[in-house]
Amino acid sequence: MTSTRRPGAPLLVQLLTLTGLALVAAWATSTLLLFLLPPPAPDFYRLSEIESTFAGRQSGLNERRPLIRQVRTEAPAPELKGAAFAAIRAKFAANLKIPETDIVIAGERGPISDRNVGRVVRDRASRSSADDQHILIAPFRLGVRQADGSWLVVQPKPTFGLTTWQKRLALWFSLSALAMAPITWLFARRLTKPIQVFADAAERLGRDPGAPPLEVHGPAEIGVAARAFNEMQGRLRRYVEDRTAMVGAIAHDLRTPLTRLRFRIESLPEDQRRKYAADLDQMEEMIADTLAFVRDATRPGERTPLELSSLVESLCDEMAETGSCTEVERGEKVILEGDPMALRRLVSNLLENAVKFGGQARARVFSDAGSAIVEIDDDGPGIPPADSEKVFEPFYRREPSRSRETGGIGLGLAVVRSIARGHGGDVSLINRAGGGLTARVQLPL
Repeated sequence: MTSTRRPGAPLLVQLLTLTGLALVAAWATSTLLLFLLPPPAPDFYRLSEIESTFAGRQSGLNERRPLIRQVRTEAPAPELKGAAFAAIRAKFAANLKIPETDIVIAGERGPISDRNVGRVVRDRASRSSADDQHILIAPFRLGVRQADGSWLVVQPKPTFGLTTWQKRLALWFSLSALAMAPITWLFARRLTKPIQVFADAAERLGRDPGAPPLEVHGPAEIGVAARAFNEMQGRLRRYVEDRTAMVGAIAHDLRTPLTRLRFRIESLPEDQRRKYAADLDQMEEMIADTLAFVRDATRPGERTPLELSSLVESLCDEMAETGSCTEVERGEKVILEGDPMALRRLVSNLLENAVKFGGQARARVFSDAGSAIVEIDDDGPGIPPADSEKVFEPFYRREPSRSRETGGIGLGLAVVRSIARGHGGDVSLINRAGGGLTARVQLPL
């Protein structure tokens, strides 16, 4: 029976909840950064540090970019204007004893707009002596005209990568992301688990039509889909059971008129009686095989773990003892879960076909990409590409005769494909380049 567990919140509501929590977490992280981290202070340089660089001496700069000297043919631009820069230029000219007209202070931005940042810079500058409170904030270029007309320019060294402030922000955001990762994983798992269960049920239905119904739980949308899936599975099962029961009933009821025909042909001449008796034998054989096919299709056996390599080896050995030319390559052990009797019939049918139409059978078993592979080669004529799918249809035979000497009634490969697909796999026939045919069965591990 289908479970009636109360469905969870709709998927839309859960997604909105997850998005809202993510936004709240981002807002909380930004708020913590705003109140806990100090404002970023740009690199600033005292006038004495700039003068030391002009003189060829490098001052000790803590957590700031070093100053560099360059000789240029033109004055740096654009020049920074204002009373503060005029005072710095005058102080610099007085210290170096050069005309103010030979000094240019250039840059791309003016005064600091953030009051907090400006307060930090002023506080740090106020700790210096009164003569060393003139500062320049990066980026800037201070140039002095030389006697030959060139310009000696001092500026902060260009850098690549993150600043100290940016590194702190990156660290905080990384830590907050790590803190949110487990919560995000739990939510994502909660949202995707019902979908994964739904996918597993669909895959299980392909392997076993009689699988139990899917349990209805999770978001409301998943619950609706699960109920529709269960109803579809029930309809498919009833459809298959009705059709197979009908075929079985027809095949069973045909035995009664066949029995009457046997009595009636007794009065016929000997030569005619033999021909009619052969046709009746063939019809009864077809009915028996059809009933066996229907019985196997409607009553799947119990799935148990089995070692596929040993199964193939034992069948090859049994057929070799009865005179058939069969051999098997000893390879890896491949274990899967399946119906032992059905898989035994699958391999047996393929081996018999290989011996019957190709003279001999060479089998091998190996695993590849999560699947067990059984390959059986023969040295027969192969099949035309146009018949590669038709040969799996029930009662289809490329050779029109229905005698046992030339192949039977055409249910062997239909049984093979039915068993393979019932286990979630498939079977194909491949013509080899050097001649012969390879029957390849793929079964999921």
